[in-house]
Amino acid sequence: MKATHLVWIRRISQTFFLLFFLFLLVESRLPQDIYLDYSIALTAEQDIELAYPVTFFFEMDPLVVLTALISGQTLIKGFGWALGVLCLTFFFGRIFCGFICPFGTFHHLIGTIKPALKEHQMIEANIKKPDQRFKYFLLIMLLLAALLGLNLSGLLDPISFLFRSLALAVLPGLGIGIKELFDLMAQSDLKALNFFSYGAEIIVSPIFGYGYKAYQSGWLIGGLFLIVLLINRIRPRFWCRTLCPLGALLGVFARYSFLRLEKDVEKCTDCKLCLKNCQGAANPISGEQWETSECLFCFNCFNACPENAISFEFRWPLVKNKAPDMGRRAVLGGLVAGISLPFMGRLDGQIHKVSDPRLIRPPGSIPENDFLTLCQRCGLCMKACPTDVINPALTEAGMAGFWTPNLIMIQGYCEYTCTLCGSVCPTGAIRRISVKEKIEAPVRIGSAYIARGRCMPWSGNGPCIVCEEHCPTSPKAIRLYEGWMPGPDGKYIDVKLPYVNLKDCVGCGICEYKCPVKGRPAIRVIAAGESRSKRNQILL
Repeated sequence: MKATHLVWIRRISQTFFLLFFLFLLVESRLPQDIYLDYSIALTAEQDIELAYPVTFFFEMDPLVVLTALISGQTLIKGFGWALGVLCLTFFFGRIFCGFICPFGTFHHLIGTIKPALKEHQMIEANIKKPDQRFKYFLLIMLLLAALLGLNLSGLLDPISFLFRSLALAVLPGLGIGIKELFDLMAQSDLKALNFFSYGAEIIVSPIFGYGYKAYQSGWLIGGLFLIVLLINRIRPRFWCRTLCPLGALLGVFARYSFLRLEKDVEKCTDCKLCLKNCQGAANPISGEQWETSECLFCFNCFNACPENAISFEFRWPLVKNKAPDMGRRAVLGGLVAGISLPFMGRLDGQIHKVSDPRLIRPPGSIPENDFLTLCQRCGLCMKACPTDVINPALTEAGMAGFWTPNLIMIQGYCEYTCTLCGSVCPTGAIRRISVKEKIEAPVRIGSAYIARGRCMPWSGNGPCIVCEEHCPTSPKAIRLYEGWMPGPDGKYIDVKLPYVNLKDCVGCGICEYKCPVKGRPAIRVIAAGESRSKRNQILL
């Protein structure tokens, strides 16, 4: 097959998988037919199922599957796809990186569109660097940490990193910008602009989300994403060469690939066009040993060579290629870091003692110690949540739980008949539960309490029954009793005083979200009483 044909096949494959990834990203949400008829959906008490396999790329990811198996002793659903990728890598090299990985495609695009480096600068940048060993340090650290019970792979896994960045930063940021533009158009005196603003809103909202979405630390997630992409301007495929732990894992398996690069030394004129176009810094030039563990099989070197001195051929019987150049320091550093992180992550007491009262996990979450062995911090549950209550945790879950899902009730609430977060979790950290189980068991994620000094009836500032009106449980967990309180003028007024019945409260947070006392609501939800923990209970 001609080199140009291989390059075009690679480009078509990259385009297909990138578009498929973006499509699944957009579809990781409450189905539009239900959203548009939300009032009916809330009373139907039927399980909501997504029409598309939004976890597909996570199931294809060998690092996600391997760390979940090592850390949580769990084979995630759809793990066969990841086994297929490993088999493909074993025989054909890092085809996944060059043909499938959507994050790799992003880096490829940024690095090739009007590159900042020219001619000899690009050649110099594509010479293999010692810092390419760093990805093996990260791989060893993540695998050893997983072995000791702390799964941190989602922080740097390319699929998790890309999904989290797009779902929690890029799409919300673009959505806010576009909607503010439409708001300005709607305020215009020109009827054409007014009309266009409403029509565009119908098109934009299904993609970017309804309302103004916001996520805690979204600016940090988006900033890291931009930095990693822009580095490609001066270091092509920097993430893939230096930071990607999945690439390191596939590089280990690629050692046995029988698709090999062959160099015809007699034809080579040392023009270095192969090196100039190499995406992986894999030493395709004559006189250097080809690095199969670094090669991304982009076939650029094959296509660029004017003398046809480079070819890719199948060699059988299978022969070991050059071992990955890990470096002794990278291995030792990875071992030390992999041992240290799980123990340091337990020093704040969040795992072995009662956790922070602000740490409210989604319904169906498994016990905290087990949760941290499986959670990928990918953001799928956050993207799918129809009320945007699930946010990436910062200090609430301690160091070990950084960017794991946490419910912030002033931003949303846990819809009483929704179980989407469990249905989209790729590893089972949030188990799949039915609406019937959630309501009848019931599944509790916390408990509400009233700060009487801030509550309008209790403080004598006026009547209010908002929390009782919105409480979804049956019987209602918030009840009203007739009483009287001294008002601001000293005169007693008749009011209905709210009380929380903790035996019926599930901690959904709609009372906190709807409370008219904004900023710090008069009724708040804490994690105490959650079903998943025997320790974190309220003794009644």
